[in-house]
Amino acid sequence: MFPQKRRRRYVSLAAIGTVLTLAAACGSGSGDEPTTPATGADAEPAGEITVLTWRTDLVEDGTFDEYVTAFKEKYPDVTNVKVEGITDYEGEVKTRMNTDNYGDVLAIPGSVTPDQLGDFFEPLGAQDELGEEYRWINDKSFEGLSYGIPVVGNVQGIVYNKKVWDAAGVTAFPTTTQEFLADLQSIKDAGIEIAPLYTNYKDSWPLTQWDGARGAVTADPDYVNKMTQTDTPWTDESDSGVIDGLLYDVVAQGLTEADPTTTNWEQSKQLLGTGKIAAMVLGSWAIPQMAAAAEAAGASADDIAYMPFPAQVDGTFHAVAGGDYNLGINVHSSNKVTARAWIDWFNHDSGFSESQVGLSPLVDGPVPAALQGFVDEVELLTMNAAPAGKESLFADIDTASGIVTTDPKYRQKIVDDARSGSRTKEQVLTDLNAAWAKGRAEVGS
Repeated sequence: MFPQKRRRRYVSLAAIGTVLTLAAACGSGSGDEPTTPATGADAEPAGEITVLTWRTDLVEDGTFDEYVTAFKEKYPDVTNVKVEGITDYEGEVKTRMNTDNYGDVLAIPGSVTPDQLGDFFEPLGAQDELGEEYRWINDKSFEGLSYGIPVVGNVQGIVYNKKVWDAAGVTAFPTTTQEFLADLQSIKDAGIEIAPLYTNYKDSWPLTQWDGARGAVTADPDYVNKMTQTDTPWTDESDSGVIDGLLYDVVAQGLTEADPTTTNWEQSKQLLGTGKIAAMVLGSWAIPQMAAAAEAAGASADDIAYMPFPAQVDGTFHAVAGGDYNLGINVHSSNKVTARAWIDWFNHDSGFSESQVGLSPLVDGPVPAALQGFVDEVELLTMNAAPAGKESLFADIDTASGIVTTDPKYRQKIVDDARSGSRTKEQVLTDLNAAWAKGRAEVGS
């Protein structure tokens, strides 16, 4: 473990390079039976593929045009890479997957359960062999085969405006949720007209980012697997209970935006960058976006910093490191060779992970300079894969419970309850446990 001081100074993380994020793909799946392997062993990349990304801004600013140009320079027989940006990525791609025409390469939606991977995606290789080259492939593997490869690794925590926190006299990492709440109150009491913490309730998907602290609270890489073995994963001492309890408390104590129903994701980047928002719970992938927004508004990228979730075990902060969206190949694609070439080129040659202030998905990949300080301060955890034969157990229980932790609606409900007082925090956690127990009973775990 890294040596720690009780109240550690913040680590400021300036953005480096161009603002980029994960490329995904979607497009020219024809519905015909596959004619080429995903390994690319029997043919050279050629022809056309369609690439889909949820980062519409990178489509609009020409970033993907640069990627396509570089890819075609390496593979001159590739005639075209069509990039399609989708704003509601999860929702629209899920709908498109009801047909065969959901592209050649795409980021695997979170709604796809492990046992469904083979129905929609081409296997990219044996899990143990692919794991010799790439990290964090367990999430999109099933029965020894891997169906997705992440193109950047994130650490999970809280992005914040250091200038705002310093102005309020808060100059150290909060080590407990109570310290975190007190720090947010100090920011509110400083008289600055800002939201101490911004939920992004209206866009909803950012609320799923709170799950990134599962495992970090108790420094347990098996925490998610252990959730399948208990009827009460939401307690005052458990990761889920601490995380959702903090969300309830921060809303109930008036430490968020005044009206969560009017939040705006794109606007929130500029608001945090210019000091109108103090903090947001997001993965490290958000750092360059916030820094770029700060600079665009005339503020300093150096104001953007990153802290771990406010919890320690034996005096040490922990943060979960893992892959972002995983790129997979449509099982119906008629050009799997070129699709696989795009995935491997993106990981090895694009420089994407470094420009994202993210960890490389390559086993021997570098740590970007802007994250090195955070990594030195916090012990990183990689969550353990589910035991063989139980890859879908969590998802099955989650679905049967009706909670569906991948759906932000359940945390929107927590925000609603905290605002209205219709349920106490204790009642919220009790109801979640009851639903989870019902799901376990139904699944027969």
